Amino acid sequence: MESEVCVSFGRAPYFLVYDTQSDVSNFFENPGAASQGGAGIKAAQAIVDAMAETLLTVRCGENSAEVFQGAGIKVYKTTKVSAKENIEAFQKGELAPLTHFHGGFHGKI
Repeated sequence: MESEVCVSFGRAPYFLVYDTQSDVSNFFENPGAASQGGAGIKAAQAIVDAMAETLLTVRCGENSAEVFQGAGIKVYKTTKVSAKENIEAFQKGELAPLTHFHGGFHGKI
């Protein structure tokens, strides 16, 4: 929870799923992190499979955004350093929806 939020959604080594109702958190590996291509889509599908309702991230690509839009997952832009601080900011309504999605880095961060 005190770790920094990774700047690359698709290449993040793991994801944190936080249940705001029970305050329970679980971490799982990002299956897209080591992919040669399509990391963002694989990572986005993992978020969908985790049944997340909301994603907090620094940034993400257009392909991932399409997956989230199709699944009805809301995406917010992180503004703090740690996951814990961003969750607290989200719960206070202090995070803005992420509206700019990049075209992809294709292996470059």
